[in-house]
Amino acid sequence: MMSALILAGGQGRRMGGVDKGLVELDGKPLVAWVRAALDAQGLTFERVFVSANRHAERYAAWGDAVLPDVWPDQPGPLAGMHAGLAACRTPQLLVVPCDVPSLPADLAVRLAAAVTQGGASAAYASSAGRAHPTVCLLSTTLLPGLDARLAQGQRRVFDWLRAIDAVEVDFAAPSFVNLNTPEDVAAWPALPR
Repeated sequence: MMSALILAGGQGRRMGGVDKGLVELDGKPLVAWVRAALDAQGLTFERVFVSANRHAERYAAWGDAVLPDVWPDQPGPLAGMHAGLAACRTPQLLVVPCDVPSLPADLAVRLAAAVTQGGASAAYASSAGRAHPTVCLLSTTLLPGLDARLAQGQRRVFDWLRAIDAVEVDFAAPSFVNLNTPEDVAAWPALPR
């Protein structure tokens, strides 16, 4: 059994400062696309959390709980992961960003298998030679170490994953297309409905 976390707590600088998870793609907010991709994983998540620092009332429609950062000044995705791990009551937490509307249907299963086979506490996705550190599966045992890392001012997700010897799992391209700018959203092809 695992839980899931949608990271939507960023400042959306490249999106012009808007709340990225609420940006519409084909008539639905990005967070709705990501929630649908989680629902298509073929697993029952105990809980689906949304990490958000704005518009909690709107994000509540796509998660069982909306989690703001407990660390000040929005220090990035690691703070969202920290909030998710702190709230998680299952052994593992699947983490995905709000700006990747299409996820492989076997994402959770493959990351979990890699953790088990590698005897690791975390696994992250890659595709076409590019790491996607915010698409990962984390053991809840990682919370104390992550807390210490944030206290030291360290903010880079990939550096943390390397430090804990996370396993890399390669997926076929293009599996993780990030929509970071209004231009990215405009260029996204119509998705199957």
